[in-house]
Amino acid sequence: MARLKEPAFAGALTETLVALGAAEIAVWRWDPATDRVSLCGAVQALGLSPLAPDCSAAALLALVAPAHHGAVAGLFAKGRPGAGISARIALRHPGGERVTAWRGAWLEDGCAAGVISAADRFVETGRDGLTGLLNRTAFLAHVEDRLKTPGAVRLLAADLARLRRLNEALGPSGADLVLQALASRLTAAFPQSAFPARIGEDEFALLLEDVAETAGAAGRLRDALERPLRVRGFDIHPTLWIAESRAEGGANAPDAHELIRRTALALDAAKFAGKNPMAVAPPRTGGDSLQRLALEADLHVALERGEITPFYQPIAHLETGRLAGFEALARWKHPVRGLVLPDDFLPLMADAGLMNALGRHMLRTSAAQAAAWRSAHPEAGDLFVAVNLSTGELDDERLVDFVADMVSSNGLPPRALKVEITESDIMRDPERAAVVLEELRRAGAGISLDDFGTGFSSLAYLTRLPFETLKIDRYFVRTMAENEGSQKIVRSVASLGRDLGLEVVAEGVETLAVARQLHALGCQYGQGYGYAPALDALEAEVYLNESYLDNGAPIRISA
Repeated sequence: MARLKEPAFAGALTETLVALGAAEIAVWRWDPATDRVSLCGAVQALGLSPLAPDCSAAALLALVAPAHHGAVAGLFAKGRPGAGISARIALRHPGGERVTAWRGAWLEDGCAAGVISAADRFVETGRDGLTGLLNRTAFLAHVEDRLKTPGAVRLLAADLARLRRLNEALGPSGADLVLQALASRLTAAFPQSAFPARIGEDEFALLLEDVAETAGAAGRLRDALERPLRVRGFDIHPTLWIAESRAEGGANAPDAHELIRRTALALDAAKFAGKNPMAVAPPRTGGDSLQRLALEADLHVALERGEITPFYQPIAHLETGRLAGFEALARWKHPVRGLVLPDDFLPLMADAGLMNALGRHMLRTSAAQAAAWRSAHPEAGDLFVAVNLSTGELDDERLVDFVADMVSSNGLPPRALKVEITESDIMRDPERAAVVLEELRRAGAGISLDDFGTGFSSLAYLTRLPFETLKIDRYFVRTMAENEGSQKIVRSVASLGRDLGLEVVAEGVETLAVARQLHALGCQYGQGYGYAPALDALEAEVYLNESYLDNGAPIRISA
């Protein structure tokens, strides 16, 4: 190809710059040796004119919104030749802030170069519109592709605590700045071989190769995202729940959805830690035998000492947002180990034959608490507390009399105390279950079928058993957005409940958008971290008070 002569080349370059200006695109180049950032093209349209034609990295930082300083650091972090560069940076100017998208690559001479455009000018497939990270669909596709290749991988998830409060204090745009800053920190904290993503409203994920260098990845993630940041004059101290899972790629690798589901369950376990939102829930390795023996020994006195106690998770009306009731969940406040999660002690209780004793304790304590709340808050109306029946409790001949005594002795009206039972427990002996559940209903208890859709063997039994409520398992709710099958299951259960005259409760409600979608599908009630995690009795009392401060004002849930 013939080379352009000097005048022709100059003319072509001028035309190119004019075209870039018309398209509102600028060209940038970073030379680490001289600490100069060169800019040309649509610098005025993008708000970069104070820096053109070149400036230092420090000068660029002065024009960047503080929350995006981490993105600039990631932009200039040294990479190998050919390595791609991608960042979203908010620039300050008199008219406000404008988010720009920086794309480029590292060159053979050690410099970096690329183009800049308004972040909303071009839609990049597979990217989250707010943070520029991979979106959930693209991340799932990448995980699926990686798992086809042999080799261990590590998947981390981080969920920002109290996003609703940030929305209330800073407004949605202020909360968005926090999410953008966390995304920039996430990108800068890990090598370019990592794949960061935003997979939920306030949830980030990261896929790493499981090698020695990533052994402390959870701690590095926590250190990177927990650092204070300043947004609109407020000092924000982010706190996050963090969980991780590991898997081996290759022929026997798990499905990408399954790996993310495992991580989501681990994240739920971390959230169950209550007052320690930074609890890390690594995958189980079979358990420590000595620790198991010690826990078994402690369990025998834990009930007597009142160490195992109900925590209460709110259940809300999806249409009005008003508080409807609580589900009581067992938590063990160990005097030495702190809060012990259910997955760690319930199997031990079952092995020790203590599940019926635990069930009695939960029913007794929850019934008394329901009576106290209803007495103190007459405006709460039909407030209820639901208690899970454990495997084997239906076989206890004294169960019905005990429940009847709890209802009458606490002065509870019918259905103020509910019992929840899973499909698998019913199907062990459906005929026996039908008799016991009918007797419980006559004793004044409400009856809920828990985790509906995960294993019911015959729908014929549903019409014969005295259920008043169906609860949809949180897995189907959490995966509605990317899994059409999950959405169909939710819609079918809601339709079935409506046809049978049953109430439908959806678990796993995280955001207002999900709550609205569930209500549109026909669900009446919602439960999940979007409203609150499981709270101890005192925290639940505060939550209840706040819910009815303004004559029964709706519970606020983040958008």
